[in-house]
Amino acid sequence: MRIIFMGTPQFAVASLDALITAGCDVVAVVTAPDKPAGRGQKVNQSAVKQYAEANGIKVLQPEKLKNPEFLEELKALHADLQVVVAFRMLPEVVWNMPPKGTINLHASLLPQYRGAAPINWAIINGEKESGVTTFFLKHDIDTGDILFTEKVTLKGTETAGDLHDWLMAKGAGLLVKTVKGIESGRYSEHPQEHLAEGMELKHAPKIFKEDCLIDFNQPAEKVYNLIRGLSPSPTAYTTLNGKVLKTYNATFEVTEPGISPGAFVSDNKTHLKFAAKDGYVSLTDVQLEGKKRMSVEEFLRGNKL
Repeated sequence: MRIIFMGTPQFAVASLDALITAGCDVVAVVTAPDKPAGRGQKVNQSAVKQYAEANGIKVLQPEKLKNPEFLEELKALHADLQVVVAFRMLPEVVWNMPPKGTINLHASLLPQYRGAAPINWAIINGEKESGVTTFFLKHDIDTGDILFTEKVTLKGTETAGDLHDWLMAKGAGLLVKTVKGIESGRYSEHPQEHLAEGMELKHAPKIFKEDCLIDFNQPAEKVYNLIRGLSPSPTAYTTLNGKVLKTYNATFEVTEPGISPGAFVSDNKTHLKFAAKDGYVSLTDVQLEGKKRMSVEEFLRGNKL
């Protein structure tokens, strides 16, 4: 089968590499246009583009997916199947083009956590399991018929970064299994509407800065889950003496705090504990505005509170 791969970040590179390693015929990749980034506004290429160029794979970078020139170029590649991993929404004229359709790898156990940030929200909500799903694209986002899934068990201490790396590896293997299944005709489709019946669906919308501000009026475990779910990016934060304090990890204890939510206690050596609704959240890995990321012990050595 002739395959076109669509993706942009590092998460997608693992899947692209797995397809190439498995001997799949990836005739081109479609990825985000180069853009300037950082203080020096150096032109930044997507991780998928870097991998494709290093491996001699044709690269397409349309600004708009309905651009007639891009659509002609896509058609001329005569792909049998398109594969999408961590890319933007496709118009029907694109996803409906190949005879075998377009499949997507999503970092959740669909129909749960449809949307842009499934990894973050699974951790924020304290889920006990997560996973990856492959499905055929159709009109509504993340709603197509499911092909294959694979689960991972969560212990309740992982960060979003940990889960990202696990699902990146699991997803790559599942994608190869899916492509081989489509190629051989050995697969079945499971409509999501049937799976969703009687189920309380949780969603995974894009995360904005206001979602990252810690509310210490919440239970300690809920604050702890928010910190884990936003680590390492986009990162939960609070304020300390008028400055933004990001936190990448923490521990929590349920106890009578004795001080109001949001107030903190510290020995100025080993711990910085913020009171929550029903206990304390101890920050262990922090970054003060204008400073580098460091352990709380390092932070306290340079900042007496």
